[in-house]
Amino acid sequence: MRKALFVLCSFLLVLGHVLPVLAKRLPSPDPAPILNGQWKGPLKVPGGTLDLIITLVPLTNGTYYAALDAPQQRISRMPAEVVLKGNDITLNIEQAGSRFVGKVKNGGAQLEGTWTQPGLSVPLTLMRAVSATATASKKPRLTPPYREEEIMFTNAAAKIRLAGTLTIPAGPGPFPAVALLSDSGPQDRDAEQQEYRMFGMLADHLTRRGIAVLRFDDRGVGKSQGNYLTATTADLMGDAQAAMTFLRARNLVDPQHIGLIGHGEGANVALLAAAQPEPAAPAFVVSLAGYGLPGRDVLVRQQVEILRLIGANPAQVKAALDFHQHMIDIIRQTPNDNQARGKVAAYLRLNNTDLDPQMARARAAQLTSPWSRYFLDFDPVVLLPNVKCPVLALNGTADLQVDPAQNLGVLKKGLHNSQVKSDKLVGVNHWFQPEAKDWPLINGTQQPTFSPKALDIVREWIFDNTKRPQATPTTVNKAASQPAKKTPKKPTKSAQASR
Repeated sequence: MRKALFVLCSFLLVLGHVLPVLAKRLPSPDPAPILNGQWKGPLKVPGGTLDLIITLVPLTNGTYYAALDAPQQRISRMPAEVVLKGNDITLNIEQAGSRFVGKVKNGGAQLEGTWTQPGLSVPLTLMRAVSATATASKKPRLTPPYREEEIMFTNAAAKIRLAGTLTIPAGPGPFPAVALLSDSGPQDRDAEQQEYRMFGMLADHLTRRGIAVLRFDDRGVGKSQGNYLTATTADLMGDAQAAMTFLRARNLVDPQHIGLIGHGEGANVALLAAAQPEPAAPAFVVSLAGYGLPGRDVLVRQQVEILRLIGANPAQVKAALDFHQHMIDIIRQTPNDNQARGKVAAYLRLNNTDLDPQMARARAAQLTSPWSRYFLDFDPVVLLPNVKCPVLALNGTADLQVDPAQNLGVLKKGLHNSQVKSDKLVGVNHWFQPEAKDWPLINGTQQPTFSPKALDIVREWIFDNTKRPQATPTTVNKAASQPAKKTPKKPTKSAQASR
């Protein structure tokens, strides 16, 4: 079984863990269906089955973000390339040496075809999964005990408008506020994946307890303009600064207490913003699974961890790392994009003779993109001494993408800041979910949730650093069960404390 698992995720994991991949629309007399969401299905392998999940997100530039998840192997967001021609669909997962060729049926509800990988070729049917957001939209939604508004704000430097949701606690304010920054890969404002709304849950928890929250669609996702695939970490910092500028102009927001909460790469975006001179810097930063190592080292360590988990032997690990390092060297030592793309494409085909030349060129373009080049050379430690605001850094011990042992200490040491608090959360993974046994049971099925301990730590730390009293659990629970009401003319002391 371990051999079968290894086949699915071969050792060609080249920058794949964080890079989005474009879908190519080929000219066709038949219009290609718009595919948006997740498709799930069981893959039959020797000794059992593996559940596969394909995520497709249409971007505003006409392409797709596509990724593969294999939960049983702890593989998440592995890049996939999609080719659509009418109702014909091909999914290429280069890093796993795998391909799915099939048909889009029932208006996109079903993908039916053949999955091929070294030593295996089997029928595979993927069914569209109903997302948590879609399910929730069909049910009557109770009015939350806070104000909720669809908003747009502008990043003037990039000349784009970004769309999001602003939630503000009930009461007169002004309230401390945060903007949420997502991990790598284009994501919607809820950072939703596999029925888990990470940012939606975080925003609801904080707003119920007296903190305003702005969460927004990444560039080119949902209602936001721009092209995520050409944006660097520094460009995303501009989006974060634009979000803070928007919050400072809101009457119910305290302009002196506006912070950033970033996840994964978003945490590094937040710290990069905090290293800028005032008044552009945030008042505080919460880093959730932030990187402390340079980008190229992060990618290498991610690859080693995945190979270890799927049972690769030392020779396979060494071959993968040698391939990976040589690819990085080509990119970093060849500043001319055209030359770098040619060298990378040739190297890809040299190591995979079955790789189509067009596909190799497309992959080479991604690996030499502005984002990729910036991330490979980005070293968070260089700018950390410039961060003067309070920082909360949290990492989970079950995080396979950002090892807390390798990253958390580096972040804390590099900040040189007495106002830094860090913590390792036992059993918490990269998406800040607790162990599955601790997930709540909803309609007979356990549903993923944001770690309650992490939520408490974040909330308490923000209030400690904004000098605001917290809502008591009794007040919060009572408010959560009722619709929002107008603020009483003479609020009680306990009500004031809840704000």
